[in-house]
Amino acid sequence: MSSICKRLHQFVHQLPAAGWPFKPDQLPRNGVYFFSERGETWGHGGDLLRIVRVGTHREGNFRSRMADHFIFNERKMILGPDKAAPKDRSIFRKNIGRALLNRAADPYLAVWEMDFTTRHSRETNGSRRDLRKELEVETEVTRILRERFTFRWVEVEGEHLRMGTAGLEAAFIGTLAGCSHCIPSPDWLGLSSPKPKIVQSGLWLEQYLQAPPLTEESLDGLEGLIGGKVWSA
Repeated sequence: MSSICKRLHQFVHQLPAAGWPFKPDQLPRNGVYFFSERGETWGHGGDLLRIVRVGTHREGNFRSRMADHFIFNERKMILGPDKAAPKDRSIFRKNIGRALLNRAADPYLAVWEMDFTTRHSRETNGSRRDLRKELEVETEVTRILRERFTFRWVEVEGEHLRMGTAGLEAAFIGTLAGCSHCIPSPDWLGLSSPKPKIVQSGLWLEQYLQAPPLTEESLDGLEGLIGGKVWSA
């Protein structure tokens, strides 16, 4: 598993990369993305940044997923009692906020956990929201994402190839989670998460941690994509 994880990192670090600020129209419409985080290095020697999150999306939504994470449109940060906060559109943002609130032993974590995307949820629990507090946390999450994280991607056409237990996303995550060498630094924010799977895996993820990993053969195929080729059915 260690050798495959090493090859996966080497493959990913040859892919196109972006960090804030970037232009949405420079991104593909479909793919699998890999986040690295400043201060987090892989465990295979040297100072290559460790992959800390893998993600994908519904067909055609790569750019909108990045918008959900980084907030392209600052109007999304204008909160109101009839609107869901950005963390309810991005589990990545929600997980970073969870870690911040848990580290501070802040009781607002219980409200942060709630999903206010539905009208029923807003009507039932909306009175518990502190919009000023939410804005404070959301602003810090945005700052952390923009200052600490970069991402790379491989274009993958075909939702069935990207998503689900048999998709590339799951295989990538299973490979990273199964590597005993790539562990978080002592200062990694994720260690303050209230989610045991994040703490134990060293990844900003809870799904697919036990998924079957990549094989040497599948990695051979991925490495053939470097140079602008697109994985497709």
